[in-house]
Amino acid sequence: MALFSARKPRGFKHNYIYYDPRKERLKEIDERAKRELGLLPPKEFSPEDIRGKFVQATTHLKRRKESGKKPVSYGVLIITIVLLLLLMRYLYTGQLFF
Repeated sequence: MALFSARKPRGFKHNYIYYDPRKERLKEIDERAKRELGLLPPKEFSPEDIRGKFVQATTHLKRRKESGKKPVSYGVLIITIVLLLLLMRYLYTGQLFF
């Protein structure tokens, strides 16, 4: 039955070998402190600086983004529950609608 259940290809995730995120973070903190003291000119605004900050700040969003799973919408859940209730009513009474 491979026709109806085609497997998805494995996702690609590249882990850098010689990259130290701690060192990069310390460098950014040092640069920000020098800018606040006036030793460096102020940095121009860039939308790339704020992109993804909310996701990084919350653990549940960070886990969801790393897993790659899509959340189930409330609409799909409500429709499924209503259909199951209608099916249960039909099985008990024999009538689908009022």
